[in-house]
Amino acid sequence: MGILVHELAHARAGDKGNTSNVAVFAYNGSGWEKLRQELTAERVESAFSHLGAGAVRRYEVESLKALNFVIPKVLAGGVTRSLRLDPHGKTLSALMLGIELSDQ
Repeated sequence: MGILVHELAHARAGDKGNTSNVAVFAYNGSGWEKLRQELTAERVESAFSHLGAGAVRRYEVESLKALNFVIPKVLAGGVTRSLRLDPHGKTLSALMLGIELSDQ
């Protein structure tokens, strides 16, 4: 089994319409390097695909040791339209933290 993102970082989610953004903040420099290498937009898109996620965009904020992922179409229409229990997508950070990375 590999390393889970939550072992290297914490996360925070936000929403705007039908789009969520999830920021991942590394605990330290080595975690930051691992996340930069392995937590790609493609990997995140795959993890969120069952929720209808569109093309994920990744932004690096090196000064904060953070990656911000913008995930369109993942909120089932957004707060005013979604029938999901979490229309804001605040729990999507937990899904992000459960992504498995290699153990090397």
